[in-house]
Amino acid sequence: MIIRKIDDVKTVDWGNGLSRRFLLESDGLGYSVTDTVVRAGTSSNLRYERHLEACYCISGRGYVVTQEGVKHEITPGTLYALDQHDAHELAASEEDLRLVCVFSPALRGDEAHNLSGDGYSRY
Repeated sequence: MIIRKIDDVKTVDWGNGLSRRFLLESDGLGYSVTDTVVRAGTSSNLRYERHLEACYCISGRGYVVTQEGVKHEITPGTLYALDQHDAHELAASEEDLRLVCVFSPALRGDEAHNLSGDGYSRY
């Protein structure tokens, strides 16, 4: 059994927020669970080439925009899943957006985005 508290997990500043990584590849479960904060007023172009991701919003407001330009509002109780390695824009509105995210396969734990480049940040 694995028990972890938020103060004891690896925290990565991924550029426009924080990712608290509760479960990693080294735990041997085949998936990761993160508590992710997207900072208020930020927007990030993201794409996971090696991972599928599902995100469940537990607080805040924001939106996710598909590469085709379709915008979906994200509020508490909303789940979105990137089931095709989807390129997307993720943004938080006037307050931080907090998500519980599951990655498959699992993250190593040190991954971080490069948001300064053109296009979508990948890992």
